[in-house]
Amino acid sequence: MRSNTVIKNEGMRILAEQLGMVDAERFIVLMRREPFDYTEWRRDLYKDVPLEDFLNNAADFRDIGKDE
Repeated sequence: MRSNTVIKNEGMRILAEQLGMVDAERFIVLMRREPFDYTEWRRDLYKDVPLEDFLNNAADFRDIGKDE
């Protein structure tokens, strides 16, 4: 199991890579500023994604770095 520090660092790295550093910081500020129900957000996050697409994306993510 990874430590909380490792998870936070990896999460920030991923946000910065995908959004850029400025928008990653904005995202964090927005998440902290508003009342936030993670369970509800997670439930609705992929509601419009077909199951097959979701599973394929999960498998692709799992396989990242296996060949390194």
